[in-house]
Amino acid sequence: MNTNDILSKVRKIEIKTRRLSNNIFAGQYHSAFKGRGMAFSEVREYQFGDDVRDIDWNVTARFHRPYVKVFEEERELTVMLMVDVSGSLAFGSERQEKREMITEIAATIAFSAIQNNDKIGVIFFSDRIEKFIPPKKGRKHILHIIRTLLDFKPESNRTDIIQAVETLTRMQKRRCTAFMLSDFYQQKPFTKELQICNRKHDVVAIQVYDRRDTALPDIGLMRVRDAETGHEQYLDTSSKKVRNAYSEQWKKRQDRLHETFTHSGVDSVAISTNDDYVKYLMMLFKKRK
Repeated sequence: MNTNDILSKVRKIEIKTRRLSNNIFAGQYHSAFKGRGMAFSEVREYQFGDDVRDIDWNVTARFHRPYVKVFEEERELTVMLMVDVSGSLAFGSERQEKREMITEIAATIAFSAIQNNDKIGVIFFSDRIEKFIPPKKGRKHILHIIRTLLDFKPESNRTDIIQAVETLTRMQKRRCTAFMLSDFYQQKPFTKELQICNRKHDVVAIQVYDRRDTALPDIGLMRVRDAETGHEQYLDTSSKKVRNAYSEQWKKRQDRLHETFTHSGVDSVAISTNDDYVKYLMMLFKKRK
């Protein structure tokens, strides 16, 4: 993809996702993702019923009567996009590749975030941290993120979600809201690491998958290649037994993934490349109110 093609795609994504964030998500995002905590606002005299733990002892000593600290919710968030760039994302049997849908979803969240005056940063990961874009505000910053999403070439095709989750836990000192966008092709369990991360941050999982991940078509002998390992094999898709085994494997993987998110206390949504992702994001946002 040359520079002009990239700029053209950036512009198209900006027009579409800004419209979505302006018209559809404006109130939903704001109410679904609260501020990271309570910020000190002012002091006032103690009133009956106030929590004694809020007493400001320095001010109380100065005026010889009790004063309490007043806090208000911090509305400004730091939002981190954790974007999977492994080989399995470069696949799509429908309207678009998984990677293209992830780019659109990430852009929609990013534009919703800046409407809320939030900072937004990105961690690109495969089985390593491929790139880190520090959190900032503003349209120019978001366009830089979208351009990078479109043109990024990872060093590795494999996936290691544990590496990504542990990096966020360690790197991001203050509490943030983190959207993890991936197809979650991960063999090794990551429940423990996700639990630790979600205790420190507010993690949201967005799975993007293709319908061919879930079931095989009946088209006879078919050569399949694992995009992450490069392993190739032939499958006889005319065999009902083969098709059923493939679908069952997908179901078991989804059950394990759902269990991981549930045990970690992480809100999640699964979106097919054939779906309208707007509907599913709205469902996710409403669930969090």
